[in-house]
Amino acid sequence: MRGVVSLDQLPDERGPEVAFAGRSNVGKSSLLNALVGRKDLARASASPGRTQEINYFNLGGSVRLVDLAGYGYARAARKDVVRWTRLVREFLKGRATLRRVFLLVDSRHGLKESDEALMVALDGAAVNYQLVLTKSDKVKPTALTALSDAIAQAIAKRPAAHPVIHATSAETGAGIPMLRAEIAALIEAS
Repeated sequence: MRGVVSLDQLPDERGPEVAFAGRSNVGKSSLLNALVGRKDLARASASPGRTQEINYFNLGGSVRLVDLAGYGYARAARKDVVRWTRLVREFLKGRATLRRVFLLVDSRHGLKESDEALMVALDGAAVNYQLVLTKSDKVKPTALTALSDAIAQAIAKRPAAHPVIHATSAETGAGIPMLRAEIAALIEAS
């Protein structure tokens, strides 16, 4: 639909929006592509920090998917990282049509300090969010269960956190149907 580099470029607030946030190279674009069953909707890159704006995708007018610029490590100039991090935080504070933020966490690395900082900001802004473990095919099932349990404990007392954690793999398709169903339920409730 469009790429946004400043808040005044945001589309009108019509219809529900679902955003995907996470550290650089966590797999946001790959997950979006898997969710819609296309390989080329969102450009995925092996280099961290390629998404440097807020990218909107309109799915037939029923929902807008929002691919947010990653935070944390990126191969980009420091001033660019600061600019797009500020843009994402401002976006998350005041979007009335935003139904949920799916906070993506790499299954191989777990929660990082930058993820915790975003959760604090989302809690403070009363923005509903839900954790999604990406790249679940890269870890053993027992490690994935342990990580999911640890994250469930970490978010149990967070006021804006949704308690269900999804484990997904854009590569194998694991967990994608469940996440699609979650998004469909959000749209239905709108």
